[in-house]
Amino acid sequence: MMRVKLGLVAFAMVGTLMMSSAFAEEKKPVVPPKADDSIEGLNRITSGFNRVVRGALIDPLVDGYQTVTPQFLQDALGNAASNLNEPVTAVSSFLQGDSENAEAATKRFFINSTLGIGGLEDKAAEMGYESRQEDLGQAAGYHGTEGGTHIVLPLLGPSNTRDLMGDVLTGLASPVPLVGKIAQQGVTYSQNQDEIKGVSEKALDPYVVERDAYEQHRQFLISNGDLPTINSTDLDVADFK
Repeated sequence: MMRVKLGLVAFAMVGTLMMSSAFAEEKKPVVPPKADDSIEGLNRITSGFNRVVRGALIDPLVDGYQTVTPQFLQDALGNAASNLNEPVTAVSSFLQGDSENAEAATKRFFINSTLGIGGLEDKAAEMGYESRQEDLGQAAGYHGTEGGTHIVLPLLGPSNTRDLMGDVLTGLASPVPLVGKIAQQGVTYSQNQDEIKGVSEKALDPYVVERDAYEQHRQFLISNGDLPTINSTDLDVADFK
């Protein structure tokens, strides 16, 4: 029943978004991102709150989860969370004109939902269908939509208006992929907890590090890693102040 529902959601999202999106014949040039941080004061308060909650509550929970949960089960839960996002990947890839990844995501979803026991096993990868996840924020960025105002969400962390709107549209269609996305973020944090904490603890300004890391990573995903060479003439001295 869930597979049918998610399939219908995927097609509904395609129909809705195609009404307002035009496919670009060529990918637009990638410009190094410069975050619009017009609500920095509020963002810093939320970021500080998130760090306190992370240290007092989330980190101990993650430590306990890693201690009592066998690695194979952690991998299975991560696979299941990832599988919930495949319909969104299919739609987002299609909106970017990337039929190859759209087809791969569709096949991954149906293969892993059936042969993979609800996505617990990544049988699709064993068949050669590798995962490259996309979302509506990436699709909008591909078509030239700027990130807009940087936003730090309580508990969920950094985002921006473009990516947040993409998540809202996804949630309106079905909350299931958003649950999968949040679960994936939890899995990713669990797997990289020490590295993430190390970067924040060593930074002179953890907020700036988190903000810039998010915006640059999103640009990297939008361009599928195809970043431009930065010429010295393109740089503004003010960027280094």
